[in-house]
This record gives sequence, structure tokens and C-alpha cells, in this order.
Amino acid sequence: MLLMQASTSMGEVLLAVMCDGMGGLKKGELASAEVVRAMAGWFRDQLPVLIRDGFDPTGLRDDWKRIVDEQDEAISRYGARNGFQLGTTLAAILFIGNKYYIINIGDSRVYQVEDNNLFQLTHDHTVVQREVDLGHMTLEQAEMDSRRNILLQCIGASDYTEPDFFMGEFRPGMVFLICCDGFRHVLSAGELSAYFGPSRMRDENQMKSVLAGSVEEIKRRNETDNISAILIKTLS
Repeated sequence: MLLMQASTSMGEVLLAVMCDGMGGLKKGELASAEVVRAMAGWFRDQLPVLIRDGFDPTGLRDDWKRIVDEQDEAISRYGARNGFQLGTTLAAILFIGNKYYIINIGDSRVYQVEDNNLFQLTHDHTVVQREVDLGHMTLEQAEMDSRRNILLQCIGASDYTEPDFFMGEFRPGMVFLICCDGFRHVLSAGELSAYFGPSRMRDENQMKSVLAGSVEEIKRRNETDNISAILIKTLS
């Protein structure tokens, strides 16, 4: 995970990154750490250049796609040299001006949370999501299907990588949740909106408390996958 914030000529900017590694514990941690490191370096070194030159979403997309391509090649090459396969998902959101920009590859997700609703802002690159898109399966069936963890794309272990990009406007007081698949498997959409609705997220301490409580509930329900999440509320 990564959270970075900076004061710029465009105001406060915030980058949140979620990577979920695969290929065994140490191998997955290596793949995810490399992508997180690359995104941190971009925020530190390249984002100021984008802002200085007049921020352009096309330039942002080009930068992020280059990071995915470079990391995919490097991680794949490392795995081939060492005789194993490793990879990672990526879901990242940048808040700048009054807009947010998202990149995702794999099945880590970005949500916008309302008190009585939940909006998934990303699109999973999984076998079951493909079946849903084709009309062969309902969302409810997909959540229970044994293939729900099978990825069609990830960084480092796919035949190709074509990340999705999304953008939108945000307002003060909005809540965003960035999480890996292990965080959401056993929590319903209704539970997520009940946990993290804006009216409950009164301050930082409350947000930490609710997030920690949700993690304990996930563990109580015997989730065995990685459990990671980032919770953000835009300033009022």
C-alpha cells in the first residue's frame, strides 16, 4: 500500500495505491513492493513535471501505462531468471484539483461509498467478471464461483497488460475505499456502505476505528487471503 500527499500549485494532491501480490508470500510481496516503489517515484519526480507543464490527463495516463509496462517486463524477467512466476494487481487513485484519476489492473478495487449505496469505480480483470460481462453469470453467482480469484491480467504474470483508466469529479465529504480482494470477499455491498458511509466517518480516529473493526470482522469470518484497505474522505 502507498499513501502520498503534497502541496502543489494545483492545491493538495493525494495518491493512494493498492497492490496485491501473487506467487507465494515472499514472491508476491516482492512484485507488489516493486510496483509501489515505482508509483512512489513517479509521484515524487514526475507528477511535479506534469503539473509544471500544465496538468493533462493524457500525460498522466501515458506515465502510468509506462510504469505498468516497465514493471511487467521487469517482474516477468526476474521470475523467468529464477524459475518461478510472480505478479501483482494494481489499483491507484490520484486526487488533484477537483477530479480523481484511477488506474487498475487485476481485481483490487476502488469504491465510492455513500451511506446507503456503494459504487465500484474499477472493473475486475477476472474470469468471473468476463462471464458476467458476457451475460453468462450474475454478480451473485460470480461472488460464489470457485474461479473468482483467477485473474485474466496482472503485472508480471500475464500474456498482456491493458490497464483500465477512469476519471471523475469529487466533492467535499465523499468517501473512497481502495482494497484488495481479500478485504471484500466476505463483506456484502450493504455491509461496506454501512461500515464506511460518510455520516459515520466523522474524523480520522473514527475512520481508523471502523476500518480496524471491519478487518477483525473479516478475520472472524475466516478469510484466509490478504486483507488490506485504504479509506479516504475528502475534506469538507
